[in-house]
Amino acid sequence: MSNAVRTLVCGIRAARRDAGMVTSEYAMGIVAAVAFAVVLYKVVTSGQVGAELQGIVERALDARM
Repeated sequence: MSNAVRTLVCGIRAARRDAGMVTSEYAMGIVAAVAFAVVLYKVVTSGQVGAELQGIVERALDARM
């Protein structure tokens, strides 16, 4: 087996070993993003934050340009 073929075969084998790890990292990233979105949704939909956001929007709409 020539050096070029051996290098190619070793590179393919290394890529296969890393493929599962990359997929699991993406899965963990998605889980973390969803968890952050749920927490953010709960904070934004709470009464006090909702009232503050509504006040900001009302002030912005009443502003003169």
